[in-house]
Amino acid sequence: MAERIAKRIANAGLCSRREAERWIEDGRVEVNGEIISSPALNVSAEDKVIVDGTALPGVGQVRIFRMHKPAGFLCTNDDPQGRPTVFQLIPKHFPRMIMIGRLDLNSEGLLLFTTSGDVAKKMMLPDTGLERTYRIRVFGTPDERALEKMRKGVTIEGMTYRPWKISVDKNQAEGKNTWLTATITEGKNREIRKVMEHFDFTVNRLLRTDYGPFELGPLKRMELNEFPRNKVDKFLEEIG
Repeated sequence: MAERIAKRIANAGLCSRREAERWIEDGRVEVNGEIISSPALNVSAEDKVIVDGTALPGVGQVRIFRMHKPAGFLCTNDDPQGRPTVFQLIPKHFPRMIMIGRLDLNSEGLLLFTTSGDVAKKMMLPDTGLERTYRIRVFGTPDERALEKMRKGVTIEGMTYRPWKISVDKNQAEGKNTWLTATITEGKNREIRKVMEHFDFTVNRLLRTDYGPFELGPLKRMELNEFPRNKVDKFLEEIG
């Protein structure tokens, strides 16, 4: 299937699509033995693309990675205050990667990255319907009435949150704290904390375990690895 040359370069993990367009204008890209100067070109899998004298890696292959984000790390490239960021945990030999969604500073667990900006955008869209599952520790014990309201969806200060799947974990009380498991489909900014606070429950630990078919599994804190090719290909086929 043919696609724009800048998209092909971006999907290979070298740079963003906009950066690829600049590289093309600067004469750094060669297609089938000829240097091109315009990004208005479609290429197929049969076309040989060379960037800065090196054949394009990973042509046509979208890669997806997982990280076990620890609390205390920001989901950003750089922080003006010098605080640690998740991108500092990515080894230099890894390709350029785009973060899929975010976790706030004090949240931890599964954080996904991909080499494709288009895939990242699609995975974050609410209409794609990918479920995100979290383990939540709160102070106190939510009653069934509050949980039922969360299951129906709530509106807080004009912001509507879609219905959750939520339950109290059995035998998971820790002193005055209670563990819950919640599955959501949107992941709006600080959604879980805001909804829990709306019902007067303070979240003191938040851990994401799943995002769509991708799971945290046994990954240790700060570790990063890549999902198998067959798992990624199956997922991409499912979301179209």
